[in-house]
Amino acid sequence: MAATEPSVESQLEDFSGLAINEGTPGSDCEGNDRKEINDVHEKWGLRLKDVYRLAVQFYREKEGKAVHFSYQDKLKLVAYTQQVVRGKFNDEKLPPLGVLDVPGRDRRLAWQALGDMAQEEAMKSFVDLLDSLCHLFKPFIEAHKRDGEERERLASLIWCHVSLAMHSQEQEEREKKLEEEKKLQAEQERLKEEEALQQEAQRRKIQEALNQQTFAQFKSYAEQQFPGNPEQQGVLIRQLQEQHYHQYMQQLLHQQSGATGTNDKEEEFPVTNLAHENLTYYTNVGKTLPMATSTGTIISNGNIEEGVSEGDDENLLDFPEISPASMWTHKDLKEFKESIRKEASEAVIKVGHGETVTLRVPTHEKGSSLYWEFATDNYDIGFGVYFEWTKPTTSAVTLHVSESEDDEEEDDDDDEEIVYPEGSDIEAGTEKGQKSSALNRPLVSVIVPVYRRDCQEEVYAGIHQYPGEGVYLLKFDNSYSLWRSKTLYYRVYYHP
Repeated sequence: MAATEPSVESQLEDFSGLAINEGTPGSDCEGNDRKEINDVHEKWGLRLKDVYRLAVQFYREKEGKAVHFSYQDKLKLVAYTQQVVRGKFNDEKLPPLGVLDVPGRDRRLAWQALGDMAQEEAMKSFVDLLDSLCHLFKPFIEAHKRDGEERERLASLIWCHVSLAMHSQEQEEREKKLEEEKKLQAEQERLKEEEALQQEAQRRKIQEALNQQTFAQFKSYAEQQFPGNPEQQGVLIRQLQEQHYHQYMQQLLHQQSGATGTNDKEEEFPVTNLAHENLTYYTNVGKTLPMATSTGTIISNGNIEEGVSEGDDENLLDFPEISPASMWTHKDLKEFKESIRKEASEAVIKVGHGETVTLRVPTHEKGSSLYWEFATDNYDIGFGVYFEWTKPTTSAVTLHVSESEDDEEEDDDDDEEIVYPEGSDIEAGTEKGQKSSALNRPLVSVIVPVYRRDCQEEVYAGIHQYPGEGVYLLKFDNSYSLWRSKTLYYRVYYHP
């Protein structure tokens, strides 16, 4: 028995759920299809496929209830739907119809009449026909369009609220973290201030104790330097006391670091030199060491004692006045280091932490002045020039390394040395044997006091005219550095 064609309503309901092809294979009307799609979008504000689905939904929901279509209109609507879903009519792919199935035959004839109509054109024709037959279709589309826009607006609004909430939460977390960091920083600053106050109080206690111990000694020396001038005496006493405190703390830290053996961090202490007119005052724990500047004053090391008579310095040898040294810097740091490496590898030395390297350069019989240049890697170093009044026994330049300048003093003699500052009538010691021993040692003049030089940034150079026969002492002082060694590049030679 032949099959019976289903009703129009059932066919539309079945077709509405089927997938819509992107286009009819082999269609040569793609340009027209695009035009149809654009026309629908301009008219309805929706894509053609979306309008078509809504049209099928409208027909299924409203036909026979709110609207009524004629038999011929239903045939056309079904034919358009068949063309959209199944493409061109092909009788071979369809089941045979029954003899009495007149509606089925009519529907197939209407489908066959569409010929090669493209899928997009069939969808548009379905929408246009439905719109022309029912005035309720357009409001139906507009209602669905507004509903979709409202859903998009709500989704966008929800997303904005979510984004705002997330941003607000992130902002609160950042502010909370920033507040915690501020509190931590404030606490650290408070602890630093408390530590600084404690250190300052401790410093004052130590300095007051040291001042009490050395006041009588410094007062006696100041009275001899500035007789009848209390104001200048007070200034000199304060300078000596301050210098004594710094030297004491430096040696105390050296002793502590040597006892603990720790090297967790580097602590730098300045090479302290206090100048007053022609004198630069150095102090050590338990003794004061006045030393001359580049004016040519003869010096040695030792204690200052009270009760020394005037006129004792007449026993000193009469040395000529020393002219000041000329010093300058230049920026050719890289070129200087390269030239030193190429010229002589022994001119690149390592000055260990806490060490002082003394370069002994004898005066040359063919020379009239000494020239020096030096630089370091990364860090500064202390530098000074002294002149030892002794006849050179060799022309060789030698290096002497000591843990500090005090070690150099101990290497010369276990006894404490006597100080003869320029213009001073002081002698240390009353015993003739002690005085004779001190005078037999070479006397030293300070040409350039030891100061820290930023020779890691530029090359330091200088020249000094020979004051006579003797040995220049070029001191590279790293005693203030407890943990950091310095790489030194130097060059010394004489001018004819």
